[in-house]
Amino acid sequence: MISMVFLLCSVIFISIIFFIKHKRGKKNSNTPPSPPGLPLIGNLHQLGRHTHRSLCSLSHRYGPLMLLHFGSVPVLVVSSAEVARDVLKTHDRVFASRPRSKIFEKLLYDRHDVASAPYGEYWRQMKSVCVLHLFSNKMVRSFREVREEEISLMLEKIRRSSSLPVNLSKILVSLTNDVICRAALGRKYGGETDFKELMERLSRLLGTISVGSYVPWLAWIDKIRGLDGQLEKTANDLDEFFERVVQDHEDGEDRDRTDFVDVLLAIQKDKSVGFEIDRVSVKAIVLNVFVGGTETSYTLMEWAMTELLRHPKCMNRLQEEVRMISKGKSRVIEEDIQEMKYLKAVMKETMRLHPPLPLMVAHESTQDVKLGEYHIPAGTQVMINAWAIGREAETWGPDAEEFRPERHLDLSVDYRGQNFELIPFGAGRRICPAISFAVVLNEVVLANLVHRFDWRLPAESIGDQTGVAESTGASVHCKFPLYAIASSTT
Repeated sequence: MISMVFLLCSVIFISIIFFIKHKRGKKNSNTPPSPPGLPLIGNLHQLGRHTHRSLCSLSHRYGPLMLLHFGSVPVLVVSSAEVARDVLKTHDRVFASRPRSKIFEKLLYDRHDVASAPYGEYWRQMKSVCVLHLFSNKMVRSFREVREEEISLMLEKIRRSSSLPVNLSKILVSLTNDVICRAALGRKYGGETDFKELMERLSRLLGTISVGSYVPWLAWIDKIRGLDGQLEKTANDLDEFFERVVQDHEDGEDRDRTDFVDVLLAIQKDKSVGFEIDRVSVKAIVLNVFVGGTETSYTLMEWAMTELLRHPKCMNRLQEEVRMISKGKSRVIEEDIQEMKYLKAVMKETMRLHPPLPLMVAHESTQDVKLGEYHIPAGTQVMINAWAIGREAETWGPDAEEFRPERHLDLSVDYRGQNFELIPFGAGRRICPAISFAVVLNEVVLANLVHRFDWRLPAESIGDQTGVAESTGASVHCKFPLYAIASSTT
């Protein structure tokens, strides 16, 4: 017993000495400002349930470029458009890689997908497949009929519940899931309980922090709390599902149009792109489409409707524009969207205040680099807080926390990676390749919702601030389902 106490005291003493030396060494080096941390775990204890908010609060004290330590891992946190430009444009190649992650390795086919693959030849090949073959303008247009059919089904579902509160969150989840399923897999899977539960598990786990990834000698904590078991089961279930999907396509299952799996299998068969795509890569890329497509799209639409319901004047102005441009039509078509300036302003304002991924997927430096006056060593992880950048008062003014779409009518700021004040899809080499696919769906759905119905909150929700409460996880949507009452205008 005495020997155990002595050993424990020795470990604590050595940890404190190491921590003090580390802090002294850091003070003498030219590194960004850092909040004080704890021995061994560094700053991990300062991450709250909503990490983007915790990091934003810290940045107000330590600046838009600060250095944290998650265990032994140095993590650079970027909270301003100016610094984001340095990382994603000036030094884009240096920061174009991704850090290793036990969670990504388990769930995303050992990082054979596009989003988490390390920077290199494999990533370049897979991205070119996505850009040229899956998300080209031609491919996006080819799924127009799918979008129209699913939107019509959604509008009819809402019409049947007219004058009663409808769970708009559930309806939007179903819509985006059905569109992505039909585009990527050739048919709907949203009605299958097992599939929905699997996607929910995947989303939750992707937003989980693995203690062992940052403090290896505490990896046993991940096992004790059940994370390792959940990762193993979910990875196996995912692979079993996507293997079945690929096999169905190879067996010639009848479908009415070419989907993403068809395209990838054709590339794999004829090797037309100049390099080989194996079966694991096919499944990993299709999985990426789900992770990046369903959650982010429905989240943006849910937040847009939430804000419009909380700001009736904005809702009225949007309805006037949409109904004027689509006058005489039973629904809004995609050509109409191009003329809807206020609709686009509403979408931009929603992306600014509620980016679906408030913390962009982490980057990692591949070599030493200088950011401003600071030295950043190779192997440093970089977290870009898109949520904090979207609320930066220096950029957006004293009303940065307010939902005011009008601000975008006089600004040329866009979300396609050229303006770092608004980067919901990222920027630089690792920008999301599916921007066009996502945006056209978001805009046409929102336009049809306000064109076809007048909306109001249930009486018990008026004045209730829970409508802007956030969920936890990698993708941040409304914490509580959005209920609203739709009155048909036709």
